[in-house]
Amino acid sequence: MKTKTKKEEFDTVKVFREIKTKISKDLAGMNFDQIKEYLKKNSLKFHTK
Repeated sequence: MKTKTKKEEFDTVKVFREIKTKISKDLAGMNFDQIKEYLKKNSLKFHTK
């Protein structure tokens, strides 16, 4: 008996737009040192999602 698997569609543009929007909101109003610290803390989160 064959089982059917449902393929999930991945919308690259939508995902990257959401990531970009979130980063933009997070960085709003931060100075350079705060941005550097933010990127150090969160860089792994962006790569593992």
